[in-house]
Amino acid sequence: MTAGTPRAAAERLSGRRVTHERRLNAALSEVTLDDGHMVMVKRGDGPAAAQAEAAGLRWLAAAGTVRVPEVHGHDRHWLVSDRVPPGAPTPAAAARFGGELAALHASGAPAFGAPPPDGPVDAYIGLAPMRNSPGTDWPEWYAEHRVLPYLRRAVDDGTIRPAEAAVIERVCGRLPELAGPAEPPARLHGDLWNGNVLWGADGHAWLIDPAAHGGHRETDLAMLSLFGCPHLDLVLDGYQQTAPLAEGWTDRVGLHQLFPLLVHAVLFGRGYAEQALDVARAAQAR
Repeated sequence: MTAGTPRAAAERLSGRRVTHERRLNAALSEVTLDDGHMVMVKRGDGPAAAQAEAAGLRWLAAAGTVRVPEVHGHDRHWLVSDRVPPGAPTPAAAARFGGELAALHASGAPAFGAPPPDGPVDAYIGLAPMRNSPGTDWPEWYAEHRVLPYLRRAVDDGTIRPAEAAVIERVCGRLPELAGPAEPPARLHGDLWNGNVLWGADGHAWLIDPAAHGGHRETDLAMLSLFGCPHLDLVLDGYQQTAPLAEGWTDRVGLHQLFPLLVHAVLFGRGYAEQALDVARAAQAR
């Protein structure tokens, strides 16, 4: 057994002996410790990935709102955290999740782009690098640090043509008028697609795999809408009852989806680029 295995990482970082290991994929294993506790052992995709995820999970957990698996330890390559016993996405759980997510966002962040405490500036969203550079003005920060870096990468890769990129660049220039009322920085999960919301046996939603940072709360909700979420209407109702969104928020969903769509264009190709261009054209027509 070497230090480079999930079993070795679990024992080193949890301080317990491993009695069973089940590989789920090349990067993730489900491990049983000698006290019967089950944990997930994840290998980071980049040099600071495990650190960023651990810091993000702890920052989200510190808000005391949405449930987040406890982190048992991490090092340069590995993260060990609790396994969430699976349940079902019931209507009651969805409505509860909406209220808890609103409370998470309201717990705030020092600035737009602020990383979690002890989190690296150079972090990740999925497999894509994501730089957490703080800013005070959301439209300017969102354009400079969330939309344009991935647009430039997509153009460099040939996924988006330069003439097409101009459409998105023009939308970035109009963000101050399109962004709606100013809001304080929210504490974001940052990669809130359906796969990162686990429905637990305890009747609650749990958040995993964050790309946590300070941002605009509508961005998390836009990603839930983009990639689907069970009982999304009830999630949004629960959110609105706890912290109503600013008027016109439904018209801004596409603006907030530009970021994840361009990330996916960089990672997965032209199909997502075409979605990003459609969103930008719709915004430009407003």
